[in-house]
Amino acid sequence: MSKHPGARAFLLAISITSVVCVQADDPDMVNKSNNPLNPEAGMNLLDYYTPKYYGSNIHTNDLLVRGTLPIAPNGFIGVPQLLRATAPISIRPDPGGGYSTGEGDLNLIDFFLLKTEGVQLGIGPQITAPYADKDELGTGKWQAGLAAIAIDSSPRGLLGALVQYQNSFAGDSDRSHVESATVQPFVIHNLERGWYLRSTATWAFDLKNDTHYIPLGLGAGKVWKSRDNILNAFIEPQWTVEHKGDGLPQFTLFVGFNATFGQ
Repeated sequence: MSKHPGARAFLLAISITSVVCVQADDPDMVNKSNNPLNPEAGMNLLDYYTPKYYGSNIHTNDLLVRGTLPIAPNGFIGVPQLLRATAPISIRPDPGGGYSTGEGDLNLIDFFLLKTEGVQLGIGPQITAPYADKDELGTGKWQAGLAAIAIDSSPRGLLGALVQYQNSFAGDSDRSHVESATVQPFVIHNLERGWYLRSTATWAFDLKNDTHYIPLGLGAGKVWKSRDNILNAFIEPQWTVEHKGDGLPQFTLFVGFNATFGQ
């Protein structure tokens, strides 16, 4: 059994779904489970284990607990929304030469779904709250910015990208200013019997320190139907193909489990 928590969660999810679920042969069902703009309630467990960094012998782990909640349009806004909250549980090196484990900074995004047919479009504000248990687990800064996403869905799969920008505006005055951007391409290719191939690695740009890294991922996943819910387990190794700066991820193992409710 692997020693890091994400792999254990992935294997547990596989064990449970293989017992209680039935086959998913509908490409639309696979797309719903993988589409970040799917306007239905969901929960994700996403684990990033990074054993190799450039210029360093450290390792890290981030288990992201993410929930999405649809908000029906009302008279004031007039468009549907999708609220997404992400709370990380991280393992990071501490100043004493060991490792700290605890909660990281909380991120909230409110997507306004501007287009829900054809190529789906979503844009909205985001905020990151400095809720980390220890300094090494977060930035110590309040951050705000924008997120925009476009997704094209077809029987073949999904194609799109999520772009995020954040800038710190308050927080611990002894901590460094934060300005960052990320680009996450989505490439999902559907196979038969609920299987699919995926590439969803996030490109990260530290605009304050002028560093960046660009990984590429290649993985696979499996979707099941369980009663009224869609369940999805996957694994995606990610290799950095271009970077600027030290202390950046060289290789990351990404595993996850998604649940879409009320289908």
